[in-house]
Amino acid sequence: MRKFDSQLQSIKTNALNEIKKSQDLILLDKIYRKYLGKRGEIRKIFKSLKNLKTAEKREIGREVNLLKLNLEKEIEKKSAELKKKLIELESQKDKIDITIPGKKIETGCLHPLTLIQRKIIEIFQTMGFSVVEGPEIETEWYNFDGLGMLKDHPARDMQDTLWLKPEKNKNKKETINKKNNKSEKKLMRTQTSAVQIRFMEKNNPPFRIVIPGRVFRHEATDASHEIQFYQLEALMVDKNISLTNLKGVLEVFIKQFFGEDTKFRWRPGYFPYVEPGLEIDIECNLCKGKGCSACKYTGWVEVLGSGMIHPNVFKAAGYNPENWQGFALGMGVDRLAMLKYKINDIRLFYSGDLRFLKQFKK
Repeated sequence: MRKFDSQLQSIKTNALNEIKKSQDLILLDKIYRKYLGKRGEIRKIFKSLKNLKTAEKREIGREVNLLKLNLEKEIEKKSAELKKKLIELESQKDKIDITIPGKKIETGCLHPLTLIQRKIIEIFQTMGFSVVEGPEIETEWYNFDGLGMLKDHPARDMQDTLWLKPEKNKNKKETINKKNNKSEKKLMRTQTSAVQIRFMEKNNPPFRIVIPGRVFRHEATDASHEIQFYQLEALMVDKNISLTNLKGVLEVFIKQFFGEDTKFRWRPGYFPYVEPGLEIDIECNLCKGKGCSACKYTGWVEVLGSGMIHPNVFKAAGYNPENWQGFALGMGVDRLAMLKYKINDIRLFYSGDLRFLKQFKK
């Protein structure tokens, strides 16, 4: 008897406690099933009475029934209370308190790479350049062959280029267009230069264009390298274009982008699709030319490559190099953003961290 008295008292105390603390109907239903369900605590006690004497069974059974009725009453009372609260909450949703201050709507902001790309395009548009775009999935011909990057060029290595598998219904060996002998092997473009020939095939000079877009490299990710990043190419073709035109355009761009007092220098550089090639450095904006780890203690930071378009590129596009001249220049948007905003890790641009991105909100 004492054993059952103790057990019933424990069930009563715990159940009433849990009913009192329950804050929703779902939890209340779980409490009901725990104590009054088919496998609940009350049912277990009833089953354990079968081995007792008739008199004891009758007495304890009465106590168990009283507890059961008491718990049912408390659960029903709590259920009514919770339902009333729900009705009140629903009715309050339609009410508007005009005295409450309005909620501030937080606006979004442009990504820093978008801001930098738009700034670059804006500067070139003031000099008469139009914007042209091209596909991110390219063919080997437009990305490499047409630009003079031959079969043994290091950029074709699997460690640099993301090649795509041929379509299932196509023979893997059939990657050469028999009509024009151009390779149709697919890849994720490694440079926006691939759009150069695409544009020249369908448009006649003279023209001035800028080509922004995302490019892809099979590289290990670190503070200065990403598997994807943004480039911007500029192209100008006319009858009498020379290095003077190239230097004039770049001088305007550098001073408008980095500031009128920015010091910069030219030096020879090699790129397969230009001849001659020039690379442009600016004075390190962190150490002001004194030398630091960011500029490798040279005082200068490379910002872009450029040069006069190679005659073979004109030929690949169907132009006569005797009649036309032009220049091309290319820059990494991510790199310029890092220099402009003094950011030391390219991965921050692609992290999705709002703490970083909100710094550029205007």
